[in-house]
Amino acid sequence: MHPKARIHADPVLEVDQFDCLPDSLVLLILNKVEDVRSLGRCSAVSKRFCGLVSLVHDVYVKIDRVVGVDGDAEDTLNLSSPKPRNIFSHFLKLMLFTIIKPFHNMRSPNGNGRPLFAQLSQHSPGQVLRNFTHIRNLRVELPSGDVGTEEGVLLRWRAEYGSTLQNCVILGGTRVDRRPVSGEHEPSLEDNGSMPESFYTNGGLKLRVVWTISSLIAASTRHYLLRSIIKDHPTLTSLVLTDADGQGTLCMGAEQLKEFRENQLSASACSNRTQVPACNMKLKYAPYLELPGGMALQGATLVAIKPSTEGSNGGHTSRKETDAFISGAFDGSFKFAVKALMKRRTYLLEMNGF
Repeated sequence: MHPKARIHADPVLEVDQFDCLPDSLVLLILNKVEDVRSLGRCSAVSKRFCGLVSLVHDVYVKIDRVVGVDGDAEDTLNLSSPKPRNIFSHFLKLMLFTIIKPFHNMRSPNGNGRPLFAQLSQHSPGQVLRNFTHIRNLRVELPSGDVGTEEGVLLRWRAEYGSTLQNCVILGGTRVDRRPVSGEHEPSLEDNGSMPESFYTNGGLKLRVVWTISSLIAASTRHYLLRSIIKDHPTLTSLVLTDADGQGTLCMGAEQLKEFRENQLSASACSNRTQVPACNMKLKYAPYLELPGGMALQGATLVAIKPSTEGSNGGHTSRKETDAFISGAFDGSFKFAVKALMKRRTYLLEMNGF
């Protein structure tokens, strides 16, 4: 009998063509990945990848589970079901579990074989993200909005922060539904741009005040929770914290991040959030607003908020810049609603800091 032939791999095929790519090109690819979980898996591929992942500029963190109070990953809760009322108290644990899980198998690049993150359960999100040493653009997505609303109610907000609030715009509506084809609902003849008397008597104004305060509390809480990450990443030039529902977005650009680092953060005495300064508010209202795509917004309300002591922190912004921020705060049909409401009569309100 003939001896069994041995199969040998073709030496030419053993060459990994990916190794021929320069680090700069691989890093460009990794920057397109962004997602921190996928980057964690990439870092476990090889020592080369592990070293390059830490140099990534763009990082995206999607949070979708809450870790129980005892920190056991087995007790995670799915936040796609009812919204938790204490989301802020669980925020750090949320980020911790989501960020850490992909990094369990990462090893130190110095070759000593030790895990890159020892005792993971005791590390904060800031400590985990600190291993990304060149982050420029960071985007964090929460599983749901922070402000509970009834079904059919529209509430969207966008806030711009430095060391304190600089701009905030809120778009709300008591109901979003299909526009009647027959034209049964037409704008009232009395709608001359002024608020109807019923707006003050049926709780309409009170509801808008609740929306405004709730949105500002949500924004200031998110801002406070980001302070350690901003401190540990001097390379950051853009930071966005939003949610899967698209309800609220907190954004900080390069100038805001610089101002944040140069000024002391004013924390609220009652909770773990940044203090909301005294503000001037411009409120615009339309009982009925037709939107593109056959939709209609009832009780459409736009609230533009700026600190009344602007100039003491973060400098002065012109009216043109403020209008640009408001008109560009939302996309699609909501952007159309904002532009339509900006043409309405303005009502001025003032609010004390809290």
